[in-house]
Amino acid sequence: MAQIINGKRIAQIIRKKLKKKVEEFKKTKKITPGLAVILVGNNQASKIYVRLKEKACQEAGIHFEKYLFPRISQKKLIDLIQKLNKKRKIHGIIVQLPLPKYLNPDKIIEIIKPEKDVDGFHPENIKKLFQNKPFIIPPLIQSINKLLQSCPEDLKNKKALIMANSKTFALPLKKILEKNQIKAEVYLQPPKSKKITAQKSQKADILITALGRPNFINQKMVKKNSIIIDAGFTRLKGKILGDVDLEKVKSKIKYISPVPGGVGPMTIAMLLTNLLKLAKKQSSKLP
Repeated sequence: MAQIINGKRIAQIIRKKLKKKVEEFKKTKKITPGLAVILVGNNQASKIYVRLKEKACQEAGIHFEKYLFPRISQKKLIDLIQKLNKKRKIHGIIVQLPLPKYLNPDKIIEIIKPEKDVDGFHPENIKKLFQNKPFIIPPLIQSINKLLQSCPEDLKNKKALIMANSKTFALPLKKILEKNQIKAEVYLQPPKSKKITAQKSQKADILITALGRPNFINQKMVKKNSIIIDAGFTRLKGKILGDVDLEKVKSKIKYISPVPGGVGPMTIAMLLTNLLKLAKKQSSKLP
């Protein structure tokens, strides 16, 4: 029977320590870390993420600004980001993804100053990661790495399969896993055919999935005694579902980080950790 990797509990420990660090930073530097989140459109999952980030900031004593737009032109969105780039009390900027199709996410992320890129997906920050000189690592990637490290298993030379829709996420994660001596392979946009996907997934000691296909992974698709990190997220009929059908796989695998209660809480904790790191770096440059 699978043991649950409790991301919620680990995240609570991280956030408790972070709150104390934020208080200390505010006391010594007289500066409150500030986060700005921009949301465009009516994606319900994105709205949930923004609310959770706002609540987490309030609990940690972090200044939070949100900018919500049912629709906005790319020019006006870029203008807003440029203003936030110059705003002293904002140390980190997030443009909540996915964006509506008429907007170019790559172009918009490039407008964020690398030193305010709390999500770590600016090309300059990704370049540093691949050069083994990362300052900011994407929170989702940090979360997955920490969840794996929390397993009482020797992960060295284990075979990992990353199933994802986005190479922007998958390739940096592959780099981080390989740095930890895990043999990682990326499988982008696997076909909807479970039989074809199973040919790869059945060989993985570690399976990381971020597809947004509810209950896509079943018992036949996983290796016995494997470790699964489910980073999928779908809201269906009021329920939050991951990519993995937990009830069907739990008797076969050894560890799983499920949805909800796994990667989600951890990602918010690592996001706030990144924000404090950015605030400290920016404060060091002030006169």
